Amino acid sequence: MASKDPNQSMAKTIYILYLVSPAVPLTGLIGVILAYVYREKSEDWLYSHFRYLIRTFWIGIFYTVIGIFTSFILIGYLFLLFVLVWLVVRCVKGLQQLDQQVEVENTDSWMF
Repeated sequence: MASKDPNQSMAKTIYILYLVSPAVPLTGLIGVILAYVYREKSEDWLYSHFRYLIRTFWIGIFYTVIGIFTSFILIGYLFLLFVLVWLVVRCVKGLQQLDQQVEVENTDSWMF
């Protein structure tokens, strides 16, 4: 196991900010800014978490915009529910791998 990186707690904080973001949207924006700042200063395994967090934010924004635009034809509400579940699954998966101090598997995935 790798030694404890001080940036590990920042990554955990960002995951938590993302989990809170459906209720308080500004926390997602704060989280992605922090991920950009801390990404370059971390070990390789932790870098993958920051990359995963940044991608989660931007993909989540993309999915949310699609959900908002399609809500006028009612299917968007189901899509927004999917986005919420998607966000929770990605964050829980990332937190589990962060606690194990391993790289995120498949950081380029658009799904889980």
